[in-house]
Amino acid sequence: MILPRLVIAGIKSGVGKTSIATGLMAALARKGLRVQGFKVGPDYIDPGFHTVATGRPSRNLDTFLVPRERILELFLRASQGCDLAIVEGVMGLYDGRLGDGSSSTAEIAKLLKAPVLLVVDVTSIGQSAAALVLGFCKLDPEINIAGVILNRISSPRHLELVRGPIEKATGVRVVGWIGKGALPALPSRHLGLVPALEQEDIKEDIERLGLALEASLNLEEILKIARRAGPLPKPLETVFPFKAPAFKVPIGLAWDKAFNFYYQDGLDYLSALGVEWVPFSPLKEEKLPEGIAGLVIGCGFPEIFLPELSSNKRMLRLVSQAAAQGLPLYAECGGLMYLSRGLRDHNGRYWSLAGVIPALCRMEGRLAGMGYRQARALRHTLYTRPGERVRGHEFHYSRLQPLQTFFPWAYSWSGTANNVLDGYAFHNILASYLHLHWVGNPKLAQRFVEACRRYQKKKLI
Repeated sequence: MILPRLVIAGIKSGVGKTSIATGLMAALARKGLRVQGFKVGPDYIDPGFHTVATGRPSRNLDTFLVPRERILELFLRASQGCDLAIVEGVMGLYDGRLGDGSSSTAEIAKLLKAPVLLVVDVTSIGQSAAALVLGFCKLDPEINIAGVILNRISSPRHLELVRGPIEKATGVRVVGWIGKGALPALPSRHLGLVPALEQEDIKEDIERLGLALEASLNLEEILKIARRAGPLPKPLETVFPFKAPAFKVPIGLAWDKAFNFYYQDGLDYLSALGVEWVPFSPLKEEKLPEGIAGLVIGCGFPEIFLPELSSNKRMLRLVSQAAAQGLPLYAECGGLMYLSRGLRDHNGRYWSLAGVIPALCRMEGRLAGMGYRQARALRHTLYTRPGERVRGHEFHYSRLQPLQTFFPWAYSWSGTANNVLDGYAFHNILASYLHLHWVGNPKLAQRFVEACRRYQKKKLI
């Protein structure tokens, strides 16, 4: 299959990749092209901007969360019917997991045989930028760096000092340059960029970003580079079933400003297994959707919305009752926090929550957990078996504090000093700080759907 495609990579974090990738998607979509966005790594926030820019759900490509052999399937499946795929990288082009460099932008670029546009922040640098770009080109000859985008150019003279030497030393064309302060800033706070779903004016902001990139980049040259990408082979194996079950199982999906961090391919995989997603808002609604046979509460930033979540007593009570009645329930990170008895915020104020999990959460002044994890399941539940391994990623500022001596931890993994215990696992409930990708953990996904089907049949009898 020949699919025009590009990877937008940076020399490091903070060079403007997200703004440039999102603006490029918006600019090309404005021209009538059907653009599919992707993000390398486990990040949830950047794909939200891609989705607004293209009108299509953006996807994550991560070889730790999902085996390499399934990445191509996800990429081709999402790109069907598209004119162009644009992949935003993570950190610097070659940055990946310590030791082997896996889960890097370079790995994904090679896997997809995709040309790379390298974003270079040229703040306080002149001709030496040529040596920098030359090094990126030479480090791995399998990487096709096909174009360079210069960001934060301070003057026409600065552009002259940088552009010519790069093209002369590397033979790679500069396909665009952006003046310092020329790009509209995406709103941020102490946790990073504010998710798109929380921003009222995000469509207008991204439209302005697209116009700025249209004026700064050589879009025709960029499209030529994308169209030079060669054919991709068919995946050697597929994880998605060829045909979804005819009998659907309705599962409630927490979806609002507080809970919106989900891997789209993971949701699609469960849909392919027969799930009918029923979105609802723990923030605004006062009852669970009728007839659901399961419940998924993902992550987001619930700590930002504690007054609304804590005051919605009826929803909290109904979630607790449903869990007690055996409704299959799966939660991650912010969902784990929501299911706890309560949370103490950064100011020391306590907010009562669902009380499904006999534990409290406490916000910390610094990161309490971050990074990829290969975890071992500790308990037999509807979804897990003791000793099974799952792969996930954690990023959180809160800690879970059990309120009872015997606490049914969900997982353990090796930490820097000792084994780390995480989450809560009890029969129909599985909740933890780990963000799992359902495609990377298909047994867990299948068992969850099967448990929901059994619950549905029991309620119908």
